[in-house]
Amino acid sequence: MPPIHKGRFTAKIDGDFVVFIIGMRINYFLLPHKWMPVAAAMPRMLRELAKHPEMGLLDASAYLGGRTLMTIQYWRSFEQLHAYAHAKNLEHLPAWAAFNRRVGGNGAVGIFHETYLVKNGAYECVYANMPQFGLAKAGEMLPAIGRLQSAKSRLGEVDSVVSPQ
Repeated sequence: MPPIHKGRFTAKIDGDFVVFIIGMRINYFLLPHKWMPVAAAMPRMLRELAKHPEMGLLDASAYLGGRTLMTIQYWRSFEQLHAYAHAKNLEHLPAWAAFNRRVGGNGAVGIFHETYLVKNGAYECVYANMPQFGLAKAGEMLPAIGRLQSAKSRLGEVDSVVSPQ
């Protein structure tokens, strides 16, 4: 179990980065031959990416909620994410082709992804009494003190104090 960091922390990552959310929804539990291969594909891709950090994946965490399996990924750049998705010799493209052959439009399994391009400094986060998590795991975890104490100041905005007149 990862250690708990007591107190308030934030995260820093140098430069632009990408948040990529990808997942699947099991629409028909009684068709496991349709959804199990889809569910098995992501762990293979994540193992492949973990062996090759030069491909650009900074961190990934998987979540299960009801019928939905989801992975939140942090990438160094959209170009690296796109290159991985379209590489013929890597895990993603064959998995995508297999999904379209096996499932396609039959409705047994739904899939989704969302891609967010994050500009340098255009984010803020806070973690209290947490293990290293999310952006703090993909980047650097820092104590949320001084100018990193409030959401506004983490975003580079000055907290204004109105003095009584």
